[in-house]
Amino acid sequence: MDNVITNPDPQFVGLAHYKEVLSDAIFRSSVLHTLFFAFFSVLFHLILGMLFANLLNADINPSLRAVLRVIFIFPWLFTPAIIAIIWRLILDPLGIVNYILASIGAISGVVEWLSNEKTALLVLTFINIWNGYPFYMVSLLAGLQGVPNQQYEAALIDGANGRQRFLFITIPHLMPIILSLSILDFIWTMQVFPLIWMTTGGGPGHATEVMATYTYKLTFLQFEFSKASASAMVILLLSMLMSIFYVRQQRIR
Repeated sequence: MDNVITNPDPQFVGLAHYKEVLSDAIFRSSVLHTLFFAFFSVLFHLILGMLFANLLNADINPSLRAVLRVIFIFPWLFTPAIIAIIWRLILDPLGIVNYILASIGAISGVVEWLSNEKTALLVLTFINIWNGYPFYMVSLLAGLQGVPNQQYEAALIDGANGRQRFLFITIPHLMPIILSLSILDFIWTMQVFPLIWMTTGGGPGHATEVMATYTYKLTFLQFEFSKASASAMVILLLSMLMSIFYVRQQRIR
C-alpha cells in the first residue's frame, strides 16, 4: 500500500516500493556494507575465539589462566551503548589512540577514525570483533574440553605434530560448534543497530550505512513507512535464508 499510515486514501501499488528500494544506490551500498561487516566480524570472531580458547585450554599456570579468563571475557560485559561511548572516547581525534600512534611516529597528524569515509567501516568492524569474540571463545573452550585425550595421545605415538593434531583431531570435533556459531553470528551481525547508530549514525555520508540504519532512517526520519517495510522485508528474507541453512545443518547433525 502507498504509505498506508500517513495517507488517508492509500492505493495498492504492488511491488513498486520494492523496485524503488532495490534501485536505490544507498540501499545497495548498505547491503554491501552489511555483508562486509558481518563476514569479517564472523571470520575474526572465529579466529580470535579459537586462539584464546586453545590458550585457556593449554597446560599453563592456573593463576595465569584465571587472569587471562577475566581479560579475555572483559569485552563481553558491556552493553552496545557503553561500548559505543567507550570507543568514541578512545577514538576521539584528541583521544588515546591518536596520542599513542603519534608518540611512536605511526601517524603524522590527527586521524578522525569515525569521521573518515576510508576508516569508519573498518573501525566499526574492529569494534564489533572486539565485543563479540568472547562468545566464540567460551563455546569453543567447552568444545575443546570434550575432545578425548586418548586421540591426542595416539596421534603423538604416530608422530603427528601440533598442526596435524589441530587439523585432524581438534577441528573435526569442533566443526558442529563452529558451523552453528558462525551461522547464528552472521544472522545476528546483519541486524546490528545500536553500535553503528551510536558511533557513526551510518555516516560520514553513507560510509557506514547498513540495512538496519537505512531502514530506521526511512521509518523515523523520512517517514517513508512503505519503503521502510520493503527494506525490512529484504532483511527478513536474508535472515530467513541463513536460518534455513542453519536448520538444515542442525538436521544433518
